[in-house]
Amino acid sequence: MKPTLIVLAAGMGSRYGRLKQLDPFGPAGETLIEYSVYDAIRAGFGKVVFVIRKSLEATFAEEIFAKLAGHIRVEYVFQELEYLPEGFSVPAGRVKPWGTGQAVLLAGAEVNEPFAVINGDDFYGAESFRGLAAFLAGTDPAAADYAVVGYPLRNTLSDFGTVARAVCEVDAGGWLRGMRELTSIGRTAAGIGYRDAGGAEVPLTGEETVSMNMMGFTPSLFAHCRVHFEAFLREQGNDPKAEFYLPLLVNGLVREGKARVKVLPTTATWFGVTYLEDRPLVVEKIAALTASGAYPPRLWK
Repeated sequence: MKPTLIVLAAGMGSRYGRLKQLDPFGPAGETLIEYSVYDAIRAGFGKVVFVIRKSLEATFAEEIFAKLAGHIRVEYVFQELEYLPEGFSVPAGRVKPWGTGQAVLLAGAEVNEPFAVINGDDFYGAESFRGLAAFLAGTDPAAADYAVVGYPLRNTLSDFGTVARAVCEVDAGGWLRGMRELTSIGRTAAGIGYRDAGGAEVPLTGEETVSMNMMGFTPSLFAHCRVHFEAFLREQGNDPKAEFYLPLLVNGLVREGKARVKVLPTTATWFGVTYLEDRPLVVEKIAALTASGAYPPRLWK
């Protein structure tokens, strides 16, 4: 059974200033999504499920789905504000969907096999897909044994502003103890650090293992996701800015002893476009990978 790739592509890209998921970066106008799907195909994934906004259906069909036809099976689901479990409604003042946890729950309608989850606006590297595919291939589809790909923090920063990262605490056996979300991480005169809730600067080594939202699961996740999402809605549903994040769900399952999560360290190249100023560097990095032979000048023929 080949694993499925879920691509989270319903984000609005507020800091970037435009829709990152469909921005061209490759020499033939390829998006970052296309490089991820290309690497997933080479790693043995058999299907890709996109989570998008309904208003972008025609655009994705023309600019992404048409290119992938004949290369991999494509399905898609919509993430909308009003797509909630029975008994819940959208509170006044809410204008955006409910986060990555809701997105994955909605994708479950098209997934019955082990699967990976990635962001649609990040470049993860071929090695990461191979490692995650190997993990999923060796996992009991009924088990709650999951995985998160871990990158060194220093390889995930932007030169043009601060970032938020989920720092992984890992035990001696390589299993996740928990993830701690740190915000305002960036390079400082003294190295790398972040500001805590009180505004104090806290140093980091840069070698901390961080999750970039590249994770692997079995279908057992969906039942857990629904339970936790409903609990989130009861507790925080009236907060117009609260979001149900996938790392928070994973943390909760680990803490409750309902899942084990293996951390898969990778040396693969990661890069992304948090800010518009990041774009030229991403184009340059893809051009270098293409020149090295890691990718063809045109992904789809």
